[in-house]
Amino acid sequence: MQSFKEAAADAKLPQRDLPTVSTVLRDGTVVEMVYRPNERETAFAVWQNGTWRMEQHIALDPLHRLVPYSPHNNLVKNEVILFPSEPEEYGADAELVAALQRFIHRYVDLTPRFEKLASYYILFSWVHDGFNELPYLRVRGDPGSGKTRFLLTVGSLCYKPIFASGASTVSPLFRILDAFHGTLLIDEGDFRFSDETTEIAKILNNGNVRGFPVLRSEVNTRGEYNPRAYHVFGPKLVATRGFFTDRALESRFFTEEMGQLKLRYEVPINLPASHKEEALHLRNQLLLFRFRNLHRQVVADHLVDRTIEPRLNQIFVPLLSIIEDEKVREEFREVARQYHHDMVSDRGLDAEAQVLETIQSLLAAPETTTLTVGEITTRFAEIYGDEYERKITTKYVGFLLRKRLNLKTERTKDGYIIAGKELEKLPRLYERYGLPRAPVPQPLPQDPPVNIEQGQNEVHP
Repeated sequence: MQSFKEAAADAKLPQRDLPTVSTVLRDGTVVEMVYRPNERETAFAVWQNGTWRMEQHIALDPLHRLVPYSPHNNLVKNEVILFPSEPEEYGADAELVAALQRFIHRYVDLTPRFEKLASYYILFSWVHDGFNELPYLRVRGDPGSGKTRFLLTVGSLCYKPIFASGASTVSPLFRILDAFHGTLLIDEGDFRFSDETTEIAKILNNGNVRGFPVLRSEVNTRGEYNPRAYHVFGPKLVATRGFFTDRALESRFFTEEMGQLKLRYEVPINLPASHKEEALHLRNQLLLFRFRNLHRQVVADHLVDRTIEPRLNQIFVPLLSIIEDEKVREEFREVARQYHHDMVSDRGLDAEAQVLETIQSLLAAPETTTLTVGEITTRFAEIYGDEYERKITTKYVGFLLRKRLNLKTERTKDGYIIAGKELEKLPRLYERYGLPRAPVPQPLPQDPPVNIEQGQNEVHP
């Protein structure tokens, strides 16, 4: 029996054009759109069996063919998204990294370590879709500190950079990321309006792990709500003036503080015309790097450092996996350890850390036979009460114990106490909040839990 596609071919039905930016075909062929700005032409660079060729379209089957986006597309002609023009030879990977670093050094003032980190991040962005997790890059500083220059310089070399500002409405960003799967660049990304903050946070929180699209309800032509998944996974470069209040979001970034030192004399105040041409040639070389390396990228699990936070391992290991120079790897491992130290130090200033210090001091006293929420509250108020405008209550301390530190409490005749088995969690909590190590506490003697009669109107602290 003849298939539908065979019947369509016999009937010579016209092929349907599918506008495409990049894809990997089932046989491993890599397809990337290129754009020649002088000729105003788009085409496909196709990598197959170790060589590349240029194509105007690619037939998928008798009914469908891939075509590049039109050169007259607003995003293309207005350079909202940048593309290479054709693959170019670069030599060894180390030579390419050195060329990237020279370009960055010439046009933007960064610390040597972050300059090198940015060079490898550019390289990583061109093969990021070979991994399931990735970090973001962020610069922070006052106006005039070089944040925009960083985005224009480093961003212009990343994989399909998408230039957006904090003033951009968020709705098109979902669609552009879903269609182009590029590197999102956001200038002035503090997002002072609450609605924009919420939407941008969805992109940034969901965009560093594959498989977590953003769902948005949209109305179809019949007026029905039709939720759609927008895939926002991909590299991101962000420039901000301050910190994000969400610590989980903060932990996704490698951050450089801009404007800390006087600008190097050789960095041009205004970008020359050669900047754009140099960036294009480097993108062309990076396209060939992508062709040669995309199918070779795997997460090197042996690079996991068990002494640092799992979140930091999640974002550092993919980046380390593309680095072959062991000296550079060790340098970035040290960066990861510094980030870990900073995270622990920041947590050490929290109320949770103060509660843990209070518990630690109570357990060190030989006369301690029980560890009640009331005793913790009394000692906590004695030591830290002056730092708080609010009154320190058992309800507040109980909230910190149960909801923030995940230490369960039980009701006894002496009041609510930390349950015996819960004490085994303390050493890990001490480590997490940067407190000195202490012996694993033995379960304190305690009375059996008291059942509260139904209808009794007591408040759990």
